Amino acid sequence: MPPYSSLQKQQIAQFISFTQAKDTAAAKFLKAARWDLEEAINTYFQSPSGAGASTSAINKIFDSYSDSPEESPETIGIDGVMRFLGDISVQLDEVTCLAIAELVKSPTMGEFTREGFLNGWRALGADTLAKMTAHAAELRARLPIEPDLFRRVYRYTFPLCRMQGQRNLQFDIAAEQWRLFFTAEHGGVAWRSATTPWLDWWLEFLEGRGPRPVNKDLWEQVEVFMRKTGEDEAMGWWSADGAWPGVIDEFVEFVQGKRRGGGAGGEMEVE
Repeated sequence: MPPYSSLQKQQIAQFISFTQAKDTAAAKFLKAARWDLEEAINTYFQSPSGAGASTSAINKIFDSYSDSPEESPETIGIDGVMRFLGDISVQLDEVTCLAIAELVKSPTMGEFTREGFLNGWRALGADTLAKMTAHAAELRARLPIEPDLFRRVYRYTFPLCRMQGQRNLQFDIAAEQWRLFFTAEHGGVAWRSATTPWLDWWLEFLEGRGPRPVNKDLWEQVEVFMRKTGEDEAMGWWSADGAWPGVIDEFVEFVQGKRRGGGAGGEMEVE
């Protein structure tokens, strides 16, 4: 095998573990996918080289978790979803749970459709619980270190967790999801630094304003803001004339006030 970086060797090993392909095939598909592991696996299973996933096998797995196969043959409800997640070693209080929901395009929290389940797992070539478990473990390892994957799952969570008929996310639900995504113990990215407990201050700030529903733009920009604070916690990149949502502008003032020792609100006026 030609010389590869340690990360590329790890990706080759993960590809082989999931597909059972030879190392030469793994390297070939990874190179073609510009070392995007998920894209390489998808391409492999859609190519003549891949064995292809058995549609009937995935359907059988789906049917085995359906709560009411006769009344609702095209959906898996909350009880079946919980059993399935348990069987592929995914906990409800980890980001991987939401990554699985994104994979199978769950329409609402605690519900899978046959179409989404079939399309999601078939694209990966995962037609056994063992393969699904392996992919869940792979997602768990990749989420904290692959910003694009993390962002895709994070953004999918907004419509997933909205109450039916509502445009915005209830504050208590948003806060719960932020605690998942922005803490390492739940498989997310820790939003804190040596000098600033960012997540704690963010939730404290929002509580102080009076909890309000979270719109889509704010939800998405919080993750972008989190990444920026990780690059430079002194916020040298921030400008009052920037395009951040007003709430984040106010939060920056809140953080600056806390750092000056100005108390919970610093010098900021809370509406």
